[in-house]
Amino acid sequence: MKLIRVRAIAKKELIQVLRDPLSLAMAFLMPVILLLIFGYAITMDVNNLRTVVYDLDKSSLSRELVAQFRESGYFTIVTILDRPSDVDAALDANRGQVALWIPADFSEDLRRGKVAPLQVVVDGSDSNTATIALGYLEGVTERFGQRVTGGIARAPIDARVRVWYNPELKSRNYIIPGLIAVIMAVIAALLTSLTIAREWERGTMEQLIATPVKTTELIAGKLLPYFFIGFIDVAVSVAMTVFIFDVPLRGSLLLLAFLTSLFLFGGLSLGILISVVAKSQLVASQIAMVVSFLPAFLLSGFMYAISNMPLPLQNMTRIIPARYFVAILKGIFLKGSTLRQLATETILLTIFGLLTFALSVRKFKKRIV
Repeated sequence: MKLIRVRAIAKKELIQVLRDPLSLAMAFLMPVILLLIFGYAITMDVNNLRTVVYDLDKSSLSRELVAQFRESGYFTIVTILDRPSDVDAALDANRGQVALWIPADFSEDLRRGKVAPLQVVVDGSDSNTATIALGYLEGVTERFGQRVTGGIARAPIDARVRVWYNPELKSRNYIIPGLIAVIMAVIAALLTSLTIAREWERGTMEQLIATPVKTTELIAGKLLPYFFIGFIDVAVSVAMTVFIFDVPLRGSLLLLAFLTSLFLFGGLSLGILISVVAKSQLVASQIAMVVSFLPAFLLSGFMYAISNMPLPLQNMTRIIPARYFVAILKGIFLKGSTLRQLATETILLTIFGLLTFALSVRKFKKRIV
């Protein structure tokens, strides 16, 4: 391989990209826009649960309980109901997601030291929100009970719980780093999926084939400009993650840069492979979207835990590079993971990159069919 030929091909590709406003927009603006949209839109935090209250007790203790729900920040008291039938109507009309039904002898039972019943109805049509709401409900009622009894009632086990790496349990702290992997998987595959196909469609591939440039030099030259573009995209995404979304970066930037280069090498090589096989920009871009976005979004562990998937799907995730880059980004951002701790992901990303690059070279035929 002669570097001067690789550099010439890379220079030609870079000029082509710079002269194409659409390619430039896709290369630099799309990751930023996607990160902003998905970063703000995707959240697992549940706040402001619309709550309706039917208070038969109307005592200072029942009002205090309602105030504690409001002050928790998780529940928004939207209305105080007058009739029991209003509870069903409020949930049916989606005016409330949670209904608190405080019985008439609620405060009397508490003053006598008895267990005071509190009926809570949760809208389970959104099971995820309902599950989280139940956890919040238990926390608020437990704190209220301890405060009313002066902390006399103690649980048989005194659990001292500490949450590491994400003590505030903010969903954006693990979603945004994973989002970078999903976005870059799509961008990398899309960028290079058009390169070879574009040459065939414009009729310039014949000129390249007539030159003494070798297949390896051609593929490497095509990859280089997009590698640097992808690297800039990741750098901008990491900066946005830290400074706009306030996600802590506890690991090494140098390690992140190194592992990003491995992921980009594999993703860009996959795009080239698609472009070589498709030979049409339209078909290549469609294939790139299907093989990059869907697996990265659904099977990388970004949104859904891989351990909860059926075994065949779990095995399928092993061939998806975004799975390893998601783990790398979460590890470096939240845990400050080292190269040794990420050795498996590093090795598998390297193997994937080398395999896809070798396949691209093998599949590309330097002749006019």
